[in-house]
Amino acid sequence: MQTSKYCPVHSLFLKHYIKIDLIDFFSFPFLIQRRQKLRSGGNIAIHPCSLPYIQQTFRMLNLIPMNKTMRGVEESCGFPLLEELSLATTSYSFTSDKDLLHILFGSTKLRVLDLRGCSRITPAGLAALPCSDLECLFWGQYFTSSVGSSSLPKTGLHLLTQKWGQTLQQLDIANQLFTEEDLECAISFLSQAPDTLRSLNLSGTRISPSFFNSIVHFLALLGQTTLNYLNLSSCRYLPRGLKRTYRDQEDIQQLLVKIK
Repeated sequence: MQTSKYCPVHSLFLKHYIKIDLIDFFSFPFLIQRRQKLRSGGNIAIHPCSLPYIQQTFRMLNLIPMNKTMRGVEESCGFPLLEELSLATTSYSFTSDKDLLHILFGSTKLRVLDLRGCSRITPAGLAALPCSDLECLFWGQYFTSSVGSSSLPKTGLHLLTQKWGQTLQQLDIANQLFTEEDLECAISFLSQAPDTLRSLNLSGTRISPSFFNSIVHFLALLGQTTLNYLNLSSCRYLPRGLKRTYRDQEDIQQLLVKIK
């Protein structure tokens, strides 16, 4: 991994198509300190907590973590100032709940989490994260070969909306095959903070006509407030005329009028 010789305060790190040893998740904070001392071969030699400057935005696309023995690695303080993390992938994802927690165990200020394509991440793993005020969760499954092919229903989405329902502004769970009961429970938690949500992507989920009544009630609560994007495309159990993307408040209000 290459890093610049002089690194004042990094607010953004962006890397595409990278294979990285899990050991680097612990040594990565070294890369974003104001001063760096490199050993021969590019290994970082400074203690991760010796300087207070830790980046706020961390984007590593198509990440492939590799398990590696952690012997000799000093304890890391993590990313306490991190506000945005993207591990989105356009290929098969190897990132697990354990990997995610290794990165975010100290990130209590996280606001944006992009895990699109990360099919191994579970609701329980997300609910275990220390951040309590997440605003954007992008967890749609767009790029993996298994999209739409699994018949096994998933559960646990309600754990996330229960934890972050008061702060979530954008939620993307496209092609996540949660059960109808779990979706309904999740929406009920979102309904407790109707002035917060701005974007909801339910494309490819298992919304049925009977469950759609819960969505209608939720939208009625939102009224003319904040929601300006609703994606119901590719929801196979909905009537054809409803399966599309609604891109502003007027469009959503017309949907409500149509289904009354």
